[in-house]
Amino acid sequence: MARLGGAEALNVTARRTKAFLRPREITNAVDLLRLILAYCLGDGGLRSTSAWAASVGLVDVSNVALLYRLRQCGDWLAMLVGRALAAAAPKASRGRIIRIIDATTVPKKGPGARKKNELWRIHSAFDLPQERFGHFELTDQQAGETLDRIPVVAGEIRLADRAYVQPDRMASLIEAGADVVIRAGWKSARWLDGKGNVFDLVAELRKAAARGLIDRPIWIKCKRGKRLAVRLVAVRKPAQAIAASRRRVHRDAQRGGHQLTKQTLDAADWVFLITSLKPKDFATADVLTLYRLRWRIELAFKRLKSLIGLKGPPGTDERSARPHVLAHLLTILLLEPLVDELEDSPRLAEAA
Repeated sequence: MARLGGAEALNVTARRTKAFLRPREITNAVDLLRLILAYCLGDGGLRSTSAWAASVGLVDVSNVALLYRLRQCGDWLAMLVGRALAAAAPKASRGRIIRIIDATTVPKKGPGARKKNELWRIHSAFDLPQERFGHFELTDQQAGETLDRIPVVAGEIRLADRAYVQPDRMASLIEAGADVVIRAGWKSARWLDGKGNVFDLVAELRKAAARGLIDRPIWIKCKRGKRLAVRLVAVRKPAQAIAASRRRVHRDAQRGGHQLTKQTLDAADWVFLITSLKPKDFATADVLTLYRLRWRIELAFKRLKSLIGLKGPPGTDERSARPHVLAHLLTILLLEPLVDELEDSPRLAEAA
């Protein structure tokens, strides 16, 4: 409760989002939150949660009433998650909205869904420094991850991983007044120089190996012959990370049954970012700091599944699936200070 602002703040936000309007069976927002978390995080269903709540003297509500309350809590939980997830933005952001884009999947429940490998895909965007989710959407597996799924706010800086290297969508965002910082792979796009000729990215990496840093203009080919002007920021990984990356590409080549090239090995030593931010406004270090913010939401998703045990919302109704997922996300974010002390995974520690 302290990390969420206290009882009064919970009452205010619950009323603002219409999760809690009038004290009836449930007399305050704290009891409502406890009831919702007990259902979403517990092993039992609606009936057993209702029975538990009555037995401990929390509240006496039916399973139907509990389901109704759950469906009304989506926006409230999204607000609480946003406040818990917020991290300080670098000073270079100068008050601009920083929007972190990511998605993860959980399986749908039911034998029919399992047979068809049906999934819930969780698309999310977390806005800084407003400290809230600007977008949260559940879809099935048919809906892919797209950079422009979320409406543009003029002046925003959108952060995303390599799955979102989508040149035409990036161009649309930039034209709408946004900037992007996106991680890329050396084969993620067709790289061009200022004259429109093919740019040898790996050769550029080899030239900069001693310095370990690249910050230069580059162009990406879009559809219909258009070119998108962006800025390439690349940094060479530490020795331990390089060794891990090379082991991973060797393993991927073995699994895929293809020949590993020297270019792939050389590229594995680097982290590539492409951005539309101008060097005069955002130095190289600022771009790297901005991108590191993206790990906050990715790490939260990983912890959701490994530590809190998010396996997929019950049922097939989006109205109850959304708050179910948000309840898990809120819990892991509230526990993060303890998790950081207890985890001993070198990979998670390095990611953070």
